[in-house]
Amino acid sequence: MARRPAPPSASPGSSRVGAAKTSAPRATRSGSPRGSAARDTTARSVDVREWASGIRLSAFSVIMLSLVVLGAWVLVPTLGTFIDQRQKIAALEQSIQVSEDQITALQKERDRWNDPAYITTQARERLYYVKPGEVVYLIDDDLDPAALPQEQGPVSDTLEETPSDWMPQLLRTLTSAGLSDTAAVTR
Repeated sequence: MARRPAPPSASPGSSRVGAAKTSAPRATRSGSPRGSAARDTTARSVDVREWASGIRLSAFSVIMLSLVVLGAWVLVPTLGTFIDQRQKIAALEQSIQVSEDQITALQKERDRWNDPAYITTQARERLYYVKPGEVVYLIDDDLDPAALPQEQGPVSDTLEETPSDWMPQLLRTLTSAGLSDTAAVTR
């Protein structure tokens, strides 16, 4: 792009000084290596009027610039709305997944309630129903909750043979259970 000549100044002497200022850095900058170019830029001053007069805007440039600004003005809110809607869609998809998991759990629960053995077990545990002729003993657990064991021990995989004299073993078990300070948690 060709540069326009500088506008005329008020005094004829100042135009020569301005021309000398602008031509001198060009000569030193083009003839000097790149390392010294940084030193030359700090020494010269920039005339804003000369720089602004060098900018040429055609009608096409103005129309294209206005179209870019108009496009940005239209697209920025649309882009924000798009991002907001994508976040809402992701949240709704997560909600659907949670609902599907709940539906699966409720279907499993319904299938368990269709089993007569499960219904009998729940009636015995929740409502204390008994069959005719059965005697039910309700035990009031008066032990301190801190005295209960925290974890159940691992179950052994090996079979152990019980002693043939079972009566003394039964008596020892009953007396040790009656004298125990802690209760065993059964699951």
